[in-house]
Amino acid sequence: MVARHTKRAVLGMLAAAVLAPSALGCGSDADDEGAGLGDSAVDRGEVVLTIPPGSTTEQIANQLRDAGVIRSALAFRLRARQSGVDGLFQAGQHVLRRNMSVDEAIQALQTADVHETVLTLIEGWRREEMAAYLQAQNALNASDFLVLTAQTDFARDVIGERPEQTNLEGYLFPDTYRIEEDTTTDQFVERLLNQFRRKIGGAVANGFTANGLSVHEAVTLAAIVEREAQVPAERPLIAGVFYNRLAIGMTLGADPTVQYALGYQESEGRWWKKALTLDDLRIDSPYNTYTNAGLPPGPICNPGFASLQAVAAPAATDYYYFVATGDGSHVFSRTLDEHNANVRRYQQ
Repeated sequence: MVARHTKRAVLGMLAAAVLAPSALGCGSDADDEGAGLGDSAVDRGEVVLTIPPGSTTEQIANQLRDAGVIRSALAFRLRARQSGVDGLFQAGQHVLRRNMSVDEAIQALQTADVHETVLTLIEGWRREEMAAYLQAQNALNASDFLVLTAQTDFARDVIGERPEQTNLEGYLFPDTYRIEEDTTTDQFVERLLNQFRRKIGGAVANGFTANGLSVHEAVTLAAIVEREAQVPAERPLIAGVFYNRLAIGMTLGADPTVQYALGYQESEGRWWKKALTLDDLRIDSPYNTYTNAGLPPGPICNPGFASLQAVAAPAATDYYYFVATGDGSHVFSRTLDEHNANVRRYQQ
């Protein structure tokens, strides 16, 4: 108990010395380790410092001290805590000066020019949604992205042969990316494809093969699972249902494939139509899995890693049907009679 009070008293004295410049009767230059030194007495050269994402205030303080931006890491930490900005510094690249005051450094790390953009592509987006997001973030041109991802000569080493009417849908791996200001659309698309290559290596690719699917077929199925599943634990079960249907030549009957075929909904301002009608389910499209048995020609969206894993390792089940319950989950059934009863219970 005595040691703890002693430590607290020491911290209090340090805080009083570092955080209360008015008590010293000095201006702003007196509140840090450089107090009393004018510009002519110190090196004010520029320092380009990169703060990694997730850095703690202590790590940032040590980085600033080691780079010569500040002299005391402790003074920086105490000032950040008092100012209420502890943990709120912006990651990225910052242009600073050597021998800045603590207050100047704290301000700079919140307002300095950051030369990278953080982009998060969401699982289940189709490439048009990705393009719109990239444009909205002022990162890349949407039209350039769509033109480039419509080409079919990318990633042949991973995808192999696929139907002529397909594009890079499904292979633009959704994840969080950091891109520099001079990143081109070609470079960014290549990064998405490289991330896809990394994710399907090893056990995932072996799982596709073990289940009798090519990479293209597996990604096509994973895209349907991605749009159907809202509860993560249900992904392998939903994949298992679709495998069962494929095995007996039964249509998949997946609503998201019809939504994909219908395209952009002007009245709703969205790509995925919210409520499908009976006429919608009859749309003449190779992507309509109500009217066409087997898999559609290609992926209907860009699935995340969990959906790819579900297709690589589906649940062993004797279910052939499932219906949404309204809370994001599904109820599964073995027979058509059970399924129809569930439909009446949850959707009427």
